[in-house]
Amino acid sequence: MEHIKTYNAMEIKHKNGDIVIEGPITADYLASLDFHEDLVAFRPPAQQHKALIEIAGLPEGRILIVRDSNEIVGYVTYLYPDPLERWSQGSIENLIELGAIEVIPKFRAGGVGKSLLRVSMMDDAMEDYIILTTEYYWHWDLKGTKLNVWEYRKVMEKMMNAGGLEYYATDDPEISSHPANCLMARIGKRINQDTVQQFDSLRFMNRFMY
Repeated sequence: MEHIKTYNAMEIKHKNGDIVIEGPITADYLASLDFHEDLVAFRPPAQQHKALIEIAGLPEGRILIVRDSNEIVGYVTYLYPDPLERWSQGSIENLIELGAIEVIPKFRAGGVGKSLLRVSMMDDAMEDYIILTTEYYWHWDLKGTKLNVWEYRKVMEKMMNAGGLEYYATDDPEISSHPANCLMARIGKRINQDTVQQFDSLRFMNRFMY
């Protein structure tokens, strides 16, 4: 399928300074910006910056950022699921994964994460995709936020809901390994029923056949 990416932007007057949410952005633009040292949720900042540049260069890869002047202080990624994950096994070409979302502590309050997802969905091309995300409690900043697992899960669900993602049941072993983990997804308006059924088959792969 053709991967259309339409740039959108939103300015936010945050209590800690004015910021811009924008994207999808190009790999070159992403490389030209500084990357905040507090973006450490998934890997060291320099490595994560490099990974985002690579994703932005992929045909289906989408990176939207939160920018404070010339510095990236938050981001969200969309790309095809990892080939080793179950979500790639159905070869659904219009299934993409919200792989990571992160905002530095300074800008976490004030709905910045929700706005990041809303700007993502301003692009009409998103109606051609099933967008999924897998939430695992071991990626959550429980220590920094002083929230327990269930409080953090509620925050994550509300944020994802802002982008139109909803809870979906699954028998995926890793997600099922802890009750706070979850699968969330958004099914675009132009997704046909056959593709929805393919997605349902991926969600439940461990059913016994009689």
